[in-house]
Amino acid sequence: MNRILVFAAGLCGAAGVVLSAAAAHHGGAFIGTAASFLLMHAPVFLAVGLVNANRVLRAASYILLVGLVVFSGDLLARDFIGSRLLPFAAPVGGTLLIAGWLGIAVSALRPTSKQDMADKS
Repeated sequence: MNRILVFAAGLCGAAGVVLSAAAAHHGGAFIGTAASFLLMHAPVFLAVGLVNANRVLRAASYILLVGLVVFSGDLLARDFIGSRLLPFAAPVGGTLLIAGWLGIAVSALRPTSKQDMADKS
């Protein structure tokens, strides 16, 4: 088990629920989007954290996590403090999200390890 990814899943899920409530009560153009992104990615971190993931899948998940934090953080900063988190944070975060998802796809093409082969027999 990868405790960091399982922990991240729990935080993303909780933050997504809290931000969904904030969006319903406070409004704000970006809060709901950030909440949706957090909620849709939480199960990914949980799944990868609970399985014996290969190195490529774990690395892709960390890239996805960093992208999610940067992207959602920028959206939330726009609504809560009225300015961007950093210049180009949303596009950089979005690019990292895309890269993370492509990394997950590539991880499926990676040959299985000897241990994986032994487990299947």
